[in-house]
Amino acid sequence: MPRNTFTFGRDLWDPSHRFETSWLLPPVVLGGLRALFSLYIFVQLVFVLVWECRHSELGGCAVARAEFSFFTVLTDWGIAFYFAASAIHTLSYALGNGSALLDRFPRPLQALHSFFYSTITVYPFIVTAVYWGNIYSGPWFPLTFDAWRNVSQHAMNSGFALFEIIFARTAPQPWVHTAWLIVVLALYLGLAYVTKATKGFYVYSFLDPSQSSSPGLVAAYVFGIAVGCVVIFAVVQGLIWVRRWLTETKLGMPGKFAHSDRQIVDFNHAHASKV
Repeated sequence: MPRNTFTFGRDLWDPSHRFETSWLLPPVVLGGLRALFSLYIFVQLVFVLVWECRHSELGGCAVARAEFSFFTVLTDWGIAFYFAASAIHTLSYALGNGSALLDRFPRPLQALHSFFYSTITVYPFIVTAVYWGNIYSGPWFPLTFDAWRNVSQHAMNSGFALFEIIFARTAPQPWVHTAWLIVVLALYLGLAYVTKATKGFYVYSFLDPSQSSSPGLVAAYVFGIAVGCVVIFAVVQGLIWVRRWLTETKLGMPGKFAHSDRQIVDFNHAHASKV
């Protein structure tokens, strides 16, 4: 692993409030949209649990409890909590004196917020690609509930990630995040097999060796998802770089600030947010 894998960085934290601002949207609008997204995802997640619990034909509360074993659902909870946290930080910046709540956090928590951003801009694309490319086989869902849930969890999730990539002023995140993204995936793989041992089912059929035509196919799936994670992170880094170059350098739109006279605007990336 790189030598900075276990460090939190020592440079000035986010001097121009890239995590709380947008090149297009005023901070209060950005914060409001993040809060709205968070509310929608939380409502969707809770509604699914209640709906399943109240309908025995869907499996009842046993199926609802099993939801927490699926990477899709855990990723959705992560997106919901990210938007809630980022909305608080953004609105504290927009409505305060030009200082975000995140600025006053200890450095480890600031670093974790940066990593949180990386998770919600990478994992949703993995979920979407694996579901529509490997799990979904059609036909379209006969029940409106199933259609809404799957669109929300396997399509809108990537839309939320794209919103953060396109509209926030975030800088490319540290490459060391790739190592920790893989660690989290490995921890989930352990959870998947703990679920099999304790509840008797595989959360995803491609993790079941008995369903594979080759003994090494499960390992190939796992390795492929890990490689895909690194590739997606690299693509996201590229998209963020292009967005910064296009909006700040070519279009001259450095950002919408709550207190523009007190901001450090960074055109040459010398003060890009690092962790």
